[in-house]
Amino acid sequence: MSSTLGFYGGVGSVTGANFMLDTGELAVLVDCGLIQGDKFATKVNSQPFVYDPAKVDVLFVTHAHADHIGRIPKLVRDGFRGVIYSTPPTKDLAEIMFDDALRIMEYEAKGEGEKPIYSQDDIDLTLSLWQTLSYNEPLLLEDNITVLLTDAGHILGSAMVNFTRNGKKVVFTGDIGNVPQPLLAPPEVPKGYDYMVMESVYGDRVHEEVEERSLALQHYIEETIRKKGTLIIPAFSLERTQGILFEINNMIESKIIPPIKTYLDSPLAIRVTDVYRNATDYLKPEVRGQIEAGDDIFSFEGLSFTETIKESKQIAKFGGPKIIIAGSGMSHGGRIREHEKQFLDDTNTILLLVGYQTVGSVGRLLQDGAKQVRIDGVNVRVKAEVVTISGYSGHADRNQLVDLVYGGSEEHMPKQVFVTMGEERASLFLTQRLRDYLGVKAIAPELNAEMEIDF
Repeated sequence: MSSTLGFYGGVGSVTGANFMLDTGELAVLVDCGLIQGDKFATKVNSQPFVYDPAKVDVLFVTHAHADHIGRIPKLVRDGFRGVIYSTPPTKDLAEIMFDDALRIMEYEAKGEGEKPIYSQDDIDLTLSLWQTLSYNEPLLLEDNITVLLTDAGHILGSAMVNFTRNGKKVVFTGDIGNVPQPLLAPPEVPKGYDYMVMESVYGDRVHEEVEERSLALQHYIEETIRKKGTLIIPAFSLERTQGILFEINNMIESKIIPPIKTYLDSPLAIRVTDVYRNATDYLKPEVRGQIEAGDDIFSFEGLSFTETIKESKQIAKFGGPKIIIAGSGMSHGGRIREHEKQFLDDTNTILLLVGYQTVGSVGRLLQDGAKQVRIDGVNVRVKAEVVTISGYSGHADRNQLVDLVYGGSEEHMPKQVFVTMGEERASLFLTQRLRDYLGVKAIAPELNAEMEIDF
C-alpha cells in the first residue's frame, strides 16, 4: 500500500512545522505552526493553506511551541473540523499560547491596518475539537492505523507521533529534546520504524556539556553581582524559562551563589509555570522527588513575578545587581525589548542568549555581533556583553540526532529519513552525516514536496 507525505511547512526553515500523511482514505496532519522571524512572515502566515483544511481528518500536535501550533486556529477558521490530539499538558499550554498570540496579533493589527489570522471564536472552536492522549496510550484510527504518542523530551508534554499500519511504521519526531534537560526525561528512542520525519535545528552543531552549561550560567550571574550590573535573559516562556528558574533555585539553595534580585517579567511565562506546577507527572523522576520533598523549584529568595506593565517599568529603578528574564526568546516581541532598549547601551549589562535565534530576528543580529540594532523604531547602541549558552537549548544537537536515528535502526534499517525543521545548512549537514555515518537513505525535502511512501 502506498501513502503520501506532504511537507507544507518546516522545511528550509526551523519554523512553521506542517506535515501531512495521506493514505488516500485518511488525511492526517502533524502540527500546524507559525512561520516566525521577520515582518515577511506575517504575510506568509495569512496565506491560504496549499491543501483544503476541510478535507483533513485528524491533526496531531507534537508540542505547544508557536512554530508547531500557531496556525491551528486559522486551520479551523479555514474549514478543519476533525479531531485534534495531543498530550494533556500540550493542550493546557496551547490554550495559553493561543490567547497570548491573539493579544499580540490584535495589537499589531491596529497599528498596521490588518486583521489577525484568527479570532477568539476560532480558538474556542479549536479547543472544542481537542482531545488528549497520555504517552504510550494506543489510539486506533480509520484505515487500520494505530497511533502512539511517545516522550520527545523537548518541553512539557512534547511527543513524537508514531503511526503503524500493516507492520509499517512512520515516526514524526516533532522537536527532539536536548539530553539532559533540567526538568525532563530523555526522549524515548523510536524502534523499528520504516520512515522518520525529524527535526534538525542543531543538525550542524554540538552543545556544551551540562556541567559547562551550569558553570557558564553561574559565571555570568557572579559577574553581574561583581559589576552590580544587569543580566538580561531573553527566554522562551515555555520550558527554557522554567529550566533556568530551576537552575537558579538550586544554585541559591545550595549557596553556590548568593541571592540576587531576579525578575520573571513575562505574564505568559508566569501562566506557563503554573501549568508546570500542576503537571509534575511529566517531569523527570529526580525533579519530582525534589518537589515531593517540599522544594518549590520555581521560587527562591529574591525572585519576583512582574505581572503588570507598571511593575515591569519599575525594574529599571532598582540600582543593584539583577537578573531580568523576559520574553520573547528571539527578541522579536514582548517585554524583553523594553529592557534591551534600557540596558544594551550599558557596559555593565550582560545579554545572555539561551536558545535558537532565527534568521532576521533581533536576537540573531545581537548574536552575530551587531553594534547597533533597531528595536520598535529606536536605534539602540550595543555596549553590553552578548553571550550564548547553547547547552540550555531544548533541541538535541548534531550528535544526539544521529544517535537517535542509530538507536532505532540498529536491527531494522529505515527505508528513508526526511530531515526537516532546520535552516538549510543544518538540514543538509545532518542529511549528509546520516548517509555517511549510518548508511541511511536521508533527504531534506523542499517546501510543498509530496513524496510517496510504502505505508
